[in-house]
Amino acid sequence: MLQLGTKVVIVADQYEQNLPIGEHGYIIAYDRNADNVFDYVLRVPSANRNFLIPDEDVELEEVLIQDEVDRIEREALIDFALATHNEELFKRIMNGGNEAEPELENTAKEPLSPADFIRQVNLKAWI
Repeated sequence: MLQLGTKVVIVADQYEQNLPIGEHGYIIAYDRNADNVFDYVLRVPSANRNFLIPDEDVELEEVLIQDEVDRIEREALIDFALATHNEELFKRIMNGGNEAEPELENTAKEPLSPADFIRQVNLKAWI
């Protein structure tokens, strides 16, 4: 639950209420009715109205700004990697920064003894 008075941005309109998507608003109350799908009462100053709104339709302004910063940073790194022909950096960025260690890729598993192999097959067959 978001705090009262929190500045949020409307990011969706899943119940087609003609919400002003992209506008800033402030949470002014919680909707505690159990029979209702709405979570908050949102005041949108630019529309000069209050809206009942579910939690999925709003996002904190700070989260949206951070997402945009991350996207711009990633695009700048991709441009830099392409401009400098840095293939390693480009692959790391495109893989999300989760590059496996090269030493782990080259190491093979030790072969199992026949008894261990049969034990594993029987265990999997039992399950």
